[in-house]
Amino acid sequence: MPRMLTILFSLLGATSLFFGGMVLLQPGWLFARLRHRSPAVLYQVDTTRPLVALTIDDGPDAQTTPLILDVLQEYNARATFFLISGRVTGNEALVRRMVAAGHELGNHLTADEPSIQLPLAEFERKLLKADAVLKQFGGARWARPGSGWYNQEMLDIMAAQDYRCALGSVYPYDPQIGSAWFSTRYILWKVKPGDIIVLHDYGSRGRRTARTLAAILPELQRRGYKVVTLSELVALGDKTGNPR
Repeated sequence: MPRMLTILFSLLGATSLFFGGMVLLQPGWLFARLRHRSPAVLYQVDTTRPLVALTIDDGPDAQTTPLILDVLQEYNARATFFLISGRVTGNEALVRRMVAAGHELGNHLTADEPSIQLPLAEFERKLLKADAVLKQFGGARWARPGSGWYNQEMLDIMAAQDYRCALGSVYPYDPQIGSAWFSTRYILWKVKPGDIIVLHDYGSRGRRTARTLAAILPELQRRGYKVVTLSELVALGDKTGNPR
């Protein structure tokens, strides 16, 4: 029996390492499977042009969002900010600063919670509540469910409200791995034309993102990349390339 338990735990450990490695490495075939399953969801854009989209979730934050905006301004980079509408009150000036600087707003609903765990009616209510807040600043066309998980019913609700779901293709697990060093090296290792980078604002995550951007943006410039919003990436991609 002890030997059988040892074998069982070894198999479980190997399985965890395999799937953990697949998620961490984010191989191309995995995204191909996801795109095939949900073609309406934007993960990346087919292009040979040196363009990448930067997306930043969970703001605004009075302390950390200005740091992020300062770094973006320094390197003439633009981003799509997926805002939590419950955090906008008191930070309206920051949101106006985003828009004035050419950044794009995205709908990340009303609170930092897994959207897929919400009843569908509640998901729609919170999507629309956040939408009403964002319309004060010009509105948004992209939505990102909390924690990144979705189902077809959620996609149908987003589409009915003129939103398209956008996730990403380069995700350095910055909420889980609290290291700007890791995020920097992971992004620079993985990034390629048409990718969508996902980072996070708010509290310590926002401070790490500011440090990460200060490291990756000059290197991306050196490599010839232009860092743009989601809408710009879709519009500027190769004419023969399709959003994927």
